[in-house]
Amino acid sequence: MTLQALIFDVDGTLADTERDGHRVAFNRAFADEGLDWHWDEALYGDLLAVTGGKERIAHYVKRFHPDWALPDAAAQIARMHQRKTAYFEARVAAGAVPLRPGVVRLIREAREAGLRLAIATTTSRANVVALIEHMLPPDLRDAFEILGTAEEAPVKKPAPDVFHYVLQAMSLDPADALAIEDSRNGLLATTAAGLRTLVTVSDYAVGQDFTGALAILDGLGEPDAPATVTAAPDSVGERVVVTVALLRRWFETTD
Repeated sequence: MTLQALIFDVDGTLADTERDGHRVAFNRAFADEGLDWHWDEALYGDLLAVTGGKERIAHYVKRFHPDWALPDAAAQIARMHQRKTAYFEARVAAGAVPLRPGVVRLIREAREAGLRLAIATTTSRANVVALIEHMLPPDLRDAFEILGTAEEAPVKKPAPDVFHYVLQAMSLDPADALAIEDSRNGLLATTAAGLRTLVTVSDYAVGQDFTGALAILDGLGEPDAPATVTAAPDSVGERVVVTVALLRRWFETTD
């Protein structure tokens, strides 16, 4: 098979959104509701095992505040999540949520090489659009053919639903696409969808089990700051810049 498309996750993959983006926005939303809940960095890392913002809040309530049982609890969680999304978008607009090194370079190179590009994420469409509009250069804001988000696939990773949606929307066989993820839940989802996967490990995913990934690195790398390969068809231990040529080489090695 020939590599035809790249399917990117968002949180932790395109950008370092979690620690200084989503986490801060959640805490501000809680404060707006008059709650004394606070997610510090360590707690938030644990909560990331649950995908989806509303689901994460519900899990936190069940675990830490089981007596918090308002008649309209589901509606209040939805309202908090809506506030959180607005705060997150504001932080993105303010430049507080940086793209990971190598992201812009690889997207531009992939587009110029004729690869199709898509997004598959458990976050909301509003979060994705905010990131694209504020963080990508103007010439790349229409680079993604399909946006698969929580709206299109409400059953979250590690379920493969969002990848099934993206592949179907693109009329694409999973054997012809490469997913780029940062976490075990993401890898479980891509594997279930039949996709080969490049994992660029995010800070919160260090130490997770990435068995089955095509390649594992600490990023995509830039010429002046290459990434370290910890698993791949070749290049293990090397410092590399992830290019389309390298992706094709690894991808075709596993045909």
